[in-house]
Amino acid sequence: MLLLEVTTLELGGDVRAAGLELRAAGEEPAHGPETPAIWARVLPALAGEEAWALDYFSHLKRVREFCARHGIAAREEPGRALVVPAPSREQLEALIARFAAETFGARAGQALAAGDAAVERELVRRGLDAYHLVFGRYLFCAVCEFSDGSLVVLSQSLGPAEIVRRVKPALQGLEVEVFQPS
Repeated sequence: MLLLEVTTLELGGDVRAAGLELRAAGEEPAHGPETPAIWARVLPALAGEEAWALDYFSHLKRVREFCARHGIAAREEPGRALVVPAPSREQLEALIARFAAETFGARAGQALAAGDAAVERELVRRGLDAYHLVFGRYLFCAVCEFSDGSLVVLSQSLGPAEIVRRVKPALQGLEVEVFQPS
């Protein structure tokens, strides 16, 4: 049984954030073939009905080639992050499994549907620090560090209780317990 703990993170007065940590027994981050399936259910569950995408800002050639080989739609413009809009669960599992050792981002919300070239340029220039100034325009921006068993969600509207409410049903049938410590 794996544990997915959802907590409030203190990242400064101007940032509302929640941390999701996927752990094996004890404090060890969860690794293994089952973890991409878990994260591939968590991200769409967080987005709900909103448009969402993954943001890759480094190792773009490897990500681009992987997407092309696996028929995964992606868009990239010069000087911008590579954006993978709402991949299917199977595609998302494959991306997470392949790039679990990399840090990448995710965004959801109406601002994504309208396009956000400024954020995509800043992701390449500043990495995921680019989310700090813009996360309020989205349902959420997230930092994916799955090799550490971690997902950090920056959001004005998704606190730990709402995250647990969205994620629990999506993980039914998997060997993972979702909880918010008291």
